[in-house]
Amino acid sequence: MAGGGGIGPGPGTGKQYPGNLTAYVMVTCVIAAMGGLIFGYDIGISGGVTSMDSFLEKFFPAVYKKEKADDSTNQYCKFDSVTLTLFTSSLYLAALLSSIVASTVTRKLGRKLSMLFGGVLFCAGALINGFAQNVMMLIVGRILLGFGIGFANQSVPLYLSEMAPYKYRGALNIGFQLSVTSGILAANLLNYGFAKINGGWGWRLSLGGAMVPALIISVGSLLLPETPNSLIERGRQDEARSKLKRIRGLSNVDEEFYDLVAACEASMKIEHPWRNLLRRKYRPHLTMAIAIPFFQQFTGINVIMFYAPVLFKTIGFGGEASLISAVVTGGVNVLATGVSIYGVDKWGRRFLFLVGGIQMLICQVVVAICIGLKFGVNGNPGALPEWYAVVVVLFICIYVAGFACSWGPLGWLVPSEIFPLEIRSAAQSLNVSVNMIFTFIVAQVFLTMLCRLKFGLFLFFAFFVLVMTFFIYFFLPETKNIPIEEMVVVWQKHWFWSRFVAEDDRNNGSVEMDNNGGDKSRKV
Repeated sequence: MAGGGGIGPGPGTGKQYPGNLTAYVMVTCVIAAMGGLIFGYDIGISGGVTSMDSFLEKFFPAVYKKEKADDSTNQYCKFDSVTLTLFTSSLYLAALLSSIVASTVTRKLGRKLSMLFGGVLFCAGALINGFAQNVMMLIVGRILLGFGIGFANQSVPLYLSEMAPYKYRGALNIGFQLSVTSGILAANLLNYGFAKINGGWGWRLSLGGAMVPALIISVGSLLLPETPNSLIERGRQDEARSKLKRIRGLSNVDEEFYDLVAACEASMKIEHPWRNLLRRKYRPHLTMAIAIPFFQQFTGINVIMFYAPVLFKTIGFGGEASLISAVVTGGVNVLATGVSIYGVDKWGRRFLFLVGGIQMLICQVVVAICIGLKFGVNGNPGALPEWYAVVVVLFICIYVAGFACSWGPLGWLVPSEIFPLEIRSAAQSLNVSVNMIFTFIVAQVFLTMLCRLKFGLFLFFAFFVLVMTFFIYFFLPETKNIPIEEMVVVWQKHWFWSRFVAEDDRNNGSVEMDNNGGDKSRKV
């Protein structure tokens, strides 16, 4: 079963574009990847401030009173509040809506402008949240943050995949996820420090501090070059050829350039890219655009990262200890993402997906057993020994490491590299939209599910990890070391998807070109 039954390399295309990993590419990709900081900072900061007593007392007094109730109160249900979860999850509905608009901006106006919009909107949201006086201001700020994240998450992975030489595409694209994890870690550290400020206003610095990563991506987007793909898409071919030469560090880039032009000509004939996604030959792309972000959210990772301080507080850690534990998991997240950067272009995407999936599955089962044995179903643990806390944090860290090596970075990398140009912006928007809608759903219902399912919540997510690991094994072909404009071959040689993708569907839309009397498709 080609590309389906093993974890070895993909089928390959026989085409290898020359190119070097130039300092120019490295710098531009590092700057662009900073777009992940805003997403990561928000994930880390949200859980931290919702564990600060001063923040809860001001905006969510009912939760604060419940938390301060007698210690015999059911620990599973302490933080169950629709308003509190709406504060966290409202951002993701906004990101869902903005990612749809971002598709048009990215396609017609370029990747850079979409990144700029993301930074400016996020900065405005951070400003409002930092000065918030009531819950409504908090939610308005969160919505603006969501608009920013929708634009950034739509454009940054595309930018990185299009700029990077195909042999290094995996490592450079995962720079986005490294920025996400760095943002989470920075937020956890800041939460820990700001929580100690006398007067209880440290949460304002935590929320307002989101302006810093927003300004980084805003200014960075002004300094970045546009990708050759985007320039060609907007009719600036001479500029695109010159840019491609500088990016690749070569004087002759004709083969790659003409393939990009052919792909662009095909994409220009597509009047309705959203409708085009429904065509039979794009069935594998549509499936991955939906399945990968869906599964990424049902790993349960955002439960850990959003609510790490709350979760640790719930299972018996003190307020300060819970923030320290969140910092530890954030550090593990960053280090494990570095492992993924090292291995993604050596070991392949499928290997990391499968190993990470098995690692997460084992850890979720162990954590469920640990919490179940100590807390039971009534949520009253009694005295918690130190060894228990160590075991729980250890396995949560191993779980986070498994995610950071696999579904974390690859959940953004793989969709951004498999879409042909004619559906790329629409498909990436669909990918971000699905990611955000399920992030919203998981964030909105998590605390209620914890209250109802108790330790079984971890088994709930473990089931999905098992399903997604089988899905990857059977249905995702290997994509490492394959030029982005030649990716169609992996579907043609896959045991299942080959029935949908015909042999003449090369170079992204050759069927449309032939049917309209244009040039015949190039053969690899």
